[in-house]
Amino acid sequence: MTIDKTFDPAAIEARWYAHWEGNGLFRPERPDAEPFTIVIPPPNVTGSLHIGHALDDTLQDVLVRHARLKGKDALWVVGTDHAGIATQMVVERQLNAKGQKRTDFDRDAFIAKVWEWKEESGGTITRQLRRLGASCDWANERFTMDEGFSRAVLKVFVDLYNQKLLYRDKRLVNWDPGLKTAISDLEVETKEVQGHFWHFSYPLADGSGTISVATTRPETMLADMAVAVNPEDERYKALIGKQVRLPITGRLIPIVADEHADPELGSGAVKITPGHDFNDFEVGKRAGFKPAEMLNMLDADAKVVQTSDGLIPADYLGLDRFEARKMVVAAIEAAGLLEKIEDRVIQTPKGDRSGAVIEPWLTDQWYVDAETLAKPAIEAVRSGAIRIVPESWSKTYFNWLENIQPWCVSRQLWWGHQIPAWYDEDGNVFVAENEEEAKALAGGKTLTRDPDVLDTWFSSALWPFGTLGWPDEVMGNPSLSGETPPPTPPLKERGLLARHYPNDVLISGFDILFFWDARMIMQGLHFMGEAPFKTLYLHGLVRAADGSKMSKSKGNTVDPLGLIDKYGADALRFTLTAMESQGRDIKLDEKRVEGYRNFATKLWNAARFAQGNGIGASTSVEAPGAQLAVNRWIVAETMKTVKGLDRAIEDLRYDEAANTIYHFVWASFCDWYIELSKPLLGEDADPAQAAETRAVAGWVLDQILVMLHPFMPFITEELWHALGDRPCELILAKWPVFDDSAIDADAQAEIDWLIRLVSEVRAARNGLNVPPGTRLPAYSRGASDQTLARLRANATAIARLARIDPAEGEAPSGGAAQVVVDEATFVLPLEGVIDLDAERARLAKAIAAAEKERDGLANRLNNPAFVEKAKPEAVEKARADHAEKSLEAEQLSAALARLG
Repeated sequence: MTIDKTFDPAAIEARWYAHWEGNGLFRPERPDAEPFTIVIPPPNVTGSLHIGHALDDTLQDVLVRHARLKGKDALWVVGTDHAGIATQMVVERQLNAKGQKRTDFDRDAFIAKVWEWKEESGGTITRQLRRLGASCDWANERFTMDEGFSRAVLKVFVDLYNQKLLYRDKRLVNWDPGLKTAISDLEVETKEVQGHFWHFSYPLADGSGTISVATTRPETMLADMAVAVNPEDERYKALIGKQVRLPITGRLIPIVADEHADPELGSGAVKITPGHDFNDFEVGKRAGFKPAEMLNMLDADAKVVQTSDGLIPADYLGLDRFEARKMVVAAIEAAGLLEKIEDRVIQTPKGDRSGAVIEPWLTDQWYVDAETLAKPAIEAVRSGAIRIVPESWSKTYFNWLENIQPWCVSRQLWWGHQIPAWYDEDGNVFVAENEEEAKALAGGKTLTRDPDVLDTWFSSALWPFGTLGWPDEVMGNPSLSGETPPPTPPLKERGLLARHYPNDVLISGFDILFFWDARMIMQGLHFMGEAPFKTLYLHGLVRAADGSKMSKSKGNTVDPLGLIDKYGADALRFTLTAMESQGRDIKLDEKRVEGYRNFATKLWNAARFAQGNGIGASTSVEAPGAQLAVNRWIVAETMKTVKGLDRAIEDLRYDEAANTIYHFVWASFCDWYIELSKPLLGEDADPAQAAETRAVAGWVLDQILVMLHPFMPFITEELWHALGDRPCELILAKWPVFDDSAIDADAQAEIDWLIRLVSEVRAARNGLNVPPGTRLPAYSRGASDQTLARLRANATAIARLARIDPAEGEAPSGGAAQVVVDEATFVLPLEGVIDLDAERARLAKAIAAAEKERDGLANRLNNPAFVEKAKPEAVEKARADHAEKSLEAEQLSAALARLG
């Protein structure tokens, strides 16, 4: 087919994605091939594609497409998370819009409503992933509430319970009064709020005086159980063991010694409310209070309820916590015990979805013994069984796991995996995979099922093996079954789990290292006896162009679909890959996306040039033989690119991989090889040289399309077919193999010299304002025999590309540009070509202006006040401007020096 003059990404993308997916090309049958496996971090079923997803999924797709081209059995497991809280909120909002609420339905009826929503509206993000070009195994798409995956979830819960690694306990949780459920730390956003710091006097019970305490939450004093002082604080040593009589409630509470009290902060004495503060909870336990004894003064709506000792006055009961706060402060003031009120910015935890202020709340929940599960996970990284990239994240990983707390896995929702626990009338619990088994354990008693569901992180922690058929398919691991496994069968006879577990690599944002990545490692090691993946790659955040964090409130978010509509998926994918540098966030500038769209257009035009000059699909996987230096050079450059690209992808250096193929395509092939090959393809060219050049050019262009395919799949597939008949689609082509024998050092040295000569001459001409069409004589001084031979061999290319003609003898006296390449100096007389005095004056003036700006910027950057107080983006811009002006001054000075 004839390549269109205009590159239109939209039409190409729609056509090729449908073809790939419709023909099952994302997962071809390769029973004997080496497996390669990635699981997608399952996005929320309620979600839509944001720029972070686009980065994460592009990085995965690059590896998957590369592995597929390498001939591997590449499996990219795709699916969505049921997202308990988010999905229930979506459906409840829809009901509210109709004047209904969740409690108008029983549990089963409401869940049916959620499934209806999922079938109608839950596929938005998976459709958007297709727009990005994600080559997932859609034929085996998974959902965390699938029947098979749900069996895995139930089995894990029951097994952990039976192994005494999962239990029910009364502890503090992050309670969201808006959603009326416990939430994870990840779902808590700490925001700065203008608030107050109240200082109260608590009377000593013996009447001997008072002790001062301060709080940002006065209402919690209704459930105070102690006052803590530091055991080394001389001011309070004599008070330790005495009692305080609380205002309002009259409760007698002890003064206890605990290092949590900092003598340098406030009065040095701290009120302790163990049922409503995480730090106080730990102090309370050290003071001897059992969780069951800790006072709870709030209900699920964060309204005041009576404590177990019945001491809260009746007029406080039923009040919202913030209304109760006002009453407490007024009562303390009326009693003459309010010392002062300070204005203060308070770090306030809020639910990321509800916006409600989170309340630490003492309640019964299900917990996993994460400390026990964490030990093998720590060892897996220490031993190298799992490689974390960048390695710097290992320290963070170890720090969290070595200090891990029990993991609260229950949520007070209806949508999700209902906890497989049943209770009899006496409160005894029976855990089993179904009610029949639970009844058998209970001796046939009447049972009531626990209404809570599991945290979605609990189920997603099983993703690397639950999606591969476990527990229906097992691996025969002796650590699980106690039996000696049979001999390992050949690849083609293995089931999906045995073939693709462990996964090769997991790619995720660093922000879910603890909440998902580490928990997958813990569960994978425990239930499979082997780490779930060999490498964990953690990428940074995508930030706005100025480096600020993207947020809807700032209005600086970027819609990846909008960028795809404007520039094409290939351009966005390449941008994200090229900017992904290990350990750094990405500052996304739309100009970069536009630039890589231009890169795609340049490749498109290069293919049009090839097609117009009889260059088509190569018939050889190996490089064709070549006699001409330029052809031997481009073959060698191709081999160097293959080697560099393989190394970069192996090391997960995405930026290096993208830049390697970019510079080869743009500079080596499009800018230099095509220009150098034009005379060899013209009407007057030698037929044998033309035939050789067409064969080499077609082969190199094929290698480019294959190597670029993981990054820019759509344009490469289109051009692959446009250039000739093919035995297969590009997505299933063969990845180039590095061949050291194809690298010709002499040809490389000769063409590299030619490129440097032309580049230096062009720079000299441009810097001195020599008219583009003017041909100049070039006198060589000090040239070696090799250089003179290269001048003769490449005279036609030099004359056409540099617009100079080699001249014999000594250069005439007068102003001239001088270009040095290796040992030779080339003198280009300029008398009569330009006004030398005017040019010298122009350059001197431009140099002075550039140096003045450079020095002014340097002074600003050397001023500590500017660097420390200015906005980071202003400092960065000043540094960039300084570098630009420094380079400009150097280049102008070099141009002036060339005039002699």
